[in-house]
Amino acid sequence: MLRQTFRIAAASKVSPSIVAQNRIRLINGWLGARVNMSTTAAQENVEAEVLQRKHLSSRTFILNRPKALNALNLSMVRCMTPQLQAWDVSDLCKVIVIKGSGEKAFCAGGDVRHIVELAQSGKHNDGMSFFAEEYRLNHMIATLKTPFVAILNGITMGGGVGLSVHAPFRIATEKTLFAMPETNIGLFPDVGGSFFLPRLDGETGTYLGLVGTRLKGIDTVFAGIATHYVPSERLAALEDRLSELETDNHDVINMAIEDFVSEPVHDHKYVLSEHRNAIDRCFRHNTIEEIVAALEKEKTPFAEETLKTLRSVSPTSLKVTLQQLREGANLGIADCFRMEHQLARQFLFGHDFAEGVRALLIEKTLEPKWKPASIEEVDREGMLGEYFRNQAPEPLALSSNQTYWEYPFRRYGLPSEDEIRQIVTGEAQGSGPLQLTVEEVADVCVKKSGGKIGVREKVLDVLSRKVTKGFGDELKWIN
Repeated sequence: MLRQTFRIAAASKVSPSIVAQNRIRLINGWLGARVNMSTTAAQENVEAEVLQRKHLSSRTFILNRPKALNALNLSMVRCMTPQLQAWDVSDLCKVIVIKGSGEKAFCAGGDVRHIVELAQSGKHNDGMSFFAEEYRLNHMIATLKTPFVAILNGITMGGGVGLSVHAPFRIATEKTLFAMPETNIGLFPDVGGSFFLPRLDGETGTYLGLVGTRLKGIDTVFAGIATHYVPSERLAALEDRLSELETDNHDVINMAIEDFVSEPVHDHKYVLSEHRNAIDRCFRHNTIEEIVAALEKEKTPFAEETLKTLRSVSPTSLKVTLQQLREGANLGIADCFRMEHQLARQFLFGHDFAEGVRALLIEKTLEPKWKPASIEEVDREGMLGEYFRNQAPEPLALSSNQTYWEYPFRRYGLPSEDEIRQIVTGEAQGSGPLQLTVEEVADVCVKKSGGKIGVREKVLDVLSRKVTKGFGDELKWIN
């Protein structure tokens, strides 16, 4: 009896400690599981190729393949497309932002290497799925009703241009590096290049599309690629400001961005300025042979360097690109994407695209063997028949039939040369009396823009090249 009582007493002393220890072990195990679950979820989130963020009234896409310079692939397109559609009809979403992760790139282009690998393994239809869905997303961005802001903080080429250049707001920074280098890999400037390139000043778009010249930083604003220049150190504050807005009015969004814009660097000169007249003279022609002949007559270092590039890229790409840009100048944006879808199919089944990707991106020999090998060997009629008259079996189906022939929000960028010309000649409504001085023309443009930073600098640059003084100091526009 005594022994039994002792056992009960001993048990009563030990049990609380054991129970407590068990509870501690259970709690630690539970907490550990929660920590592991959170860590796993965080890792999965970090590894997602496109991150999505919601903050107050803003919605943000973050391209998240920094090791691949945020190159665009089909899964990323399929991630963004339905979400973009949902945000566009949401009353809670007032502005949509897209940017890239990492310090180097917004988006360095489409994953063309994978597309070529699909084609070479006989999966041409899978390769075409990428082009079709990419162009559909590009068209959707071009026709959104919700303000869309693209932050081009780094390399922006090819597919990255398609995700940004059709947006009403395109923000460049000191890190921005723009190019459409497709002719270099045996392709053509797609993602809407047939629409936006012909609508740049003069023959700038033809030059950029054929040669693939790179533009940096604020020069993308002067060229019409970007609408605003904001130093990268101000981007976080800008994004916070956009998220605080309670309206989806484009003019309000524009004013908010303008608060963060930087003044042009003192004495900065647009990198293409001294070559603009030569670009217009040489690239106004409708055949590559005529463009080459015109460049040969220039006999300048710029012309020689341009000729060297033209002679190194795909001859087929050059001739198709020039025709594409001339056609696109007269097409609506929807038809431009439909045309590009047809062109992409022909290139995917052709020789030069695969050869260019092999030589420049896979084996990196940098010596592609183009077929045909020279500009003269590419028959124009044969090219037109194969690429422009050979209808694709499955035309591109867009998410809507919305289209336009000029960008509806182009007023948020710097004035075009044509707008400046209309003020000089008195054709523009509200431009005031004729015989304006250079400074008066600049004043008119600045006033029309609401005091936008960079307008005066661009106007003075254009006038320095495009006008002469006539009788009584009257400005005469040089065509």
